[in-house]
Amino acid sequence: MDDYFRAFEHRRPPEPLPYSRLREMLWQFLAVMTLVVGAWYIHWRWTSSLNPDAMWFAVALALAETCAFVGLVLFVYNLWQDQPVTLPDPPATVEQIDPDNPDPGRPIAVDVLFATYNEEPELVRLGILDAKAMDYPHPIDIHIHVLDDGKRPEMRAVAEEEDVGYITRDGNEGFKAGNLRNAMEQTSGDLIVICDADTRPFPTMLVRTLGYFRDPKMAWVQTPQWFYDLPEGQPLPEVLSSRFGQLGGRLGRAFQRIFGEYRVGADPFVNDPQMFYDVILRRRNRVNAAFCCGAGSIHRREAVMEAALRSFGDNVERRVIAAEEEITLESRERRVSPELMDAIRTQAVETEVLTPYRFHVSEDIYTSIVLHSDRERGWKSWQHPYVESKMLSPQDLLTWTIQRYKYAGGSLDIMFNDNSLFRPGLTLPQRLMYGSTFYSYLGAIWNVVFLFAPAIYLFTGIAPVSAYSNDFFAHVIPFMILMELSMMVGTWGISGYASKASYLSFFPVGLRAIWAVMRGEKISFPVTPKDRQTGRFLSLVRPQIAVLVMTGLGLVWAIGALAIGSTPHTLTGVVTNALWGLNNCAAMAGMIYAALWQPPTSTQEAPA
Repeated sequence: MDDYFRAFEHRRPPEPLPYSRLREMLWQFLAVMTLVVGAWYIHWRWTSSLNPDAMWFAVALALAETCAFVGLVLFVYNLWQDQPVTLPDPPATVEQIDPDNPDPGRPIAVDVLFATYNEEPELVRLGILDAKAMDYPHPIDIHIHVLDDGKRPEMRAVAEEEDVGYITRDGNEGFKAGNLRNAMEQTSGDLIVICDADTRPFPTMLVRTLGYFRDPKMAWVQTPQWFYDLPEGQPLPEVLSSRFGQLGGRLGRAFQRIFGEYRVGADPFVNDPQMFYDVILRRRNRVNAAFCCGAGSIHRREAVMEAALRSFGDNVERRVIAAEEEITLESRERRVSPELMDAIRTQAVETEVLTPYRFHVSEDIYTSIVLHSDRERGWKSWQHPYVESKMLSPQDLLTWTIQRYKYAGGSLDIMFNDNSLFRPGLTLPQRLMYGSTFYSYLGAIWNVVFLFAPAIYLFTGIAPVSAYSNDFFAHVIPFMILMELSMMVGTWGISGYASKASYLSFFPVGLRAIWAVMRGEKISFPVTPKDRQTGRFLSLVRPQIAVLVMTGLGLVWAIGALAIGSTPHTLTGVVTNALWGLNNCAAMAGMIYAALWQPPTSTQEAPA
């Protein structure tokens, strides 16, 4: 087993971002100002700034800006309000989480499920050992099970040695979702903890999360995922001094005094999910729209099974109606005989599969939508603020690409093919929150325009605006400043540049996912590798390299054109597009660096 991660066992997760009412009020003020000024800017772009001599370029960029502004509106709605960090008291007995339970007074039963396929058995063993160490202040009935879709004798041996359950099946239908369904048929816990093969629960996982289930409508609780093996990189002064001596070290220290600490090689794949869990998902609690993200989540069995049965019944009814319509059209009879209807219904029941977790590459978010849309039961969810487990991050660009493609393709498939945003039962705020997630994956389309627009101007001198005039800067600069200030305050405590740069450079994977879903291609169920993949992966970043090369060559061409004269370029236009293009290049450079990144030859790290 590649156990490089053992050098990072001393690391501890960050504390949740603290709540501040004053900061929230400032964020809301700046956000409203940003949207007002942004709407003013978009209106001006469409009514007063389009270049009439290059409408193909002008309209394309204005449309991209409008689409991005819609995304900004959804993002502001998502981040609008936070909640104080609180922890409910852990329940002592089952009736405290299920008042109607027929066996009051007994301890709560919890099934901890480790889903695995081809991961190293010794890696799963580490998670089992940590799960055994989970603490709880009251008697509790914990059962740990390994769900081995790989059917490996060595995995069975580990389960037997650790005295935990071992569950497998004949086939692999439904992949992880099918694996979980098979396990639910053979277990009976009141609550279910979902773990991936590399999930390592902390002792506090149950004591700090089960209290939410005192609300009998709480269907699941998601805890933040935390990658404890993220590369920490080297401080900039150390890197510069090793290459350029004392002068380099002094320059690095001067840079850090102005801009703060900067580490070369820190998290090259931008895997740190704190922005997503501690800001985006946590603020969806206010409208009951925090969705499940798989590993590190705790589910109420009753909710999952009830949603599955309701979905099963709806699907059977749809099959029956479709069959009845087909028969009446072919036979020209107004009604189908009761005997034939019974046969059709029986066939539909036998054909339909009961799936507690939808057989889908994004089974977690799909199941969340099913539960949230059950207005009759009113199921709730909660994003827990504290990290309660640790896991391994993608350590190479190939693994990163597989994972991001799965996320994007699965989400877009739900959006386009399941019509989930219009599913009956979802509230308008829930639709907006889910819509924000799905819409973000469409951003690759307009990001292409933003990335290549500077190069188009630098090569041709054709501007997408009527002029780079004082009027242009009077509209765009206030919007950009307000947007940066509001986002900085709204995500205070987390660096936002890396996430924005990663989102921009994500465009090739996003376009591929959009194209696959539009063609009706089935999004596969790739298992994210848990071992580092060796080699360099420049072939995966050709589009990003193209952006960098085209922008650089365009800048050289534009400077030459200005020097020679008789060109449509203007000095203001060249400077504006050069700065815009260099910002794009900085974002692309991070992804290109990730393709070349290699782990240190020695993984030994001194404890902090």
